[in-house]
Amino acid sequence: MTKILLLSDSHSYMDDRILDYAKQADEIWHCGDFGSFEIIEQLEKIKPLKGVWGNIDNAKIRSEFPEVNRFFCEKVEVLMIHIGGYPGKYTPLAKKEISEKAPKLFISGHSHILKAMYDDKNKLLHLNPGACGKQGWHKMRTMMQFVIDGEEIKDLAVIELGTKV
Repeated sequence: MTKILLLSDSHSYMDDRILDYAKQADEIWHCGDFGSFEIIEQLEKIKPLKGVWGNIDNAKIRSEFPEVNRFFCEKVEVLMIHIGGYPGKYTPLAKKEISEKAPKLFISGHSHILKAMYDDKNKLLHLNPGACGKQGWHKMRTMMQFVIDGEEIKDLAVIELGTKV
């Protein structure tokens, strides 16, 4: 059983609430737009970190993280792309990756819109944790936590971190 903290779009912002949730997880997954390398260093000190770079991330971050990250957590294949869209509105890169081999879990960020929806056509769960940072048009800062237990994705919870102000 692996407890995951899923975040995206921190845009160089980190606070104690995010770090407290990170300490409770087994792994931290960040879906891009870290904003600064300091965010990566803070998270890596706490738990193992997986992620992808986002459109605002610099060359140093892009050298540490891929644009597309495909991996297994237990028996669940995961595909992570910062700008990936969502079921029925995937980006060309996401469409290509999903059509080559659909994962069980597809994660994207970028939109700052929290979404959890099942894609019936591709038989996958899509998650977008929204944005945990303070930059962007979103009003509520959000992230997600869930558990992967063998082939099962369960106990999904949305964490509201408060408004940006």
